[in-house]
Amino acid sequence: MNDQIKQIAHRLKGLREVLDLSVADVAAVCGLTPEAYERLESGETDIPVSVLHQIGTRYEIDLSALMFGEEPRMNSYFLTRSGQGASVQRTKAYKYQSLAAGFMNRKADPFIVTVEPSDSKEIYLNTHPGQEFNYILEGRMILQIGEKQLTLNEGDSLYFDANRPHGMKALDGKRVRFLAIIL
Repeated sequence: MNDQIKQIAHRLKGLREVLDLSVADVAAVCGLTPEAYERLESGETDIPVSVLHQIGTRYEIDLSALMFGEEPRMNSYFLTRSGQGASVQRTKAYKYQSLAAGFMNRKADPFIVTVEPSDSKEIYLNTHPGQEFNYILEGRMILQIGEKQLTLNEGDSLYFDANRPHGMKALDGKRVRFLAIIL
């Protein structure tokens, strides 16, 4: 697993230790078994943004601090220039670029998400509290919500309940880029 994932895992473990929480405590917040959560903290397993969002919400830690290791400092505005947002490449398949990492007390977390094509037919599903908005900037993808699979083309958008299992897959052997706003 890449160095960025290991850094996030290190921050998760440090947060848990500072708050004097057990693995079971944090695992329960995420709806995971303690064993599954320990794999995340080991840095050897991809850490879904949904898990970071759940931990951040429950323990009042900014998502940016968990993902990027820096606390937001701005409270009147935060400008992200084209291609300059803090980013995390969770795996070869997914890259998240934050568009508001430096703004304190955000009500939403906007990202540009890049999903690379994969030969796998399986779509990994995750859940997180709140709602999500996706707007396709480039390419095509399947977005699965529960059992329903929707094909989204460039210019399409979808707003949905993020508590429902959801995941995506790039189509046509090409990468897809989309704006994701987690509320």
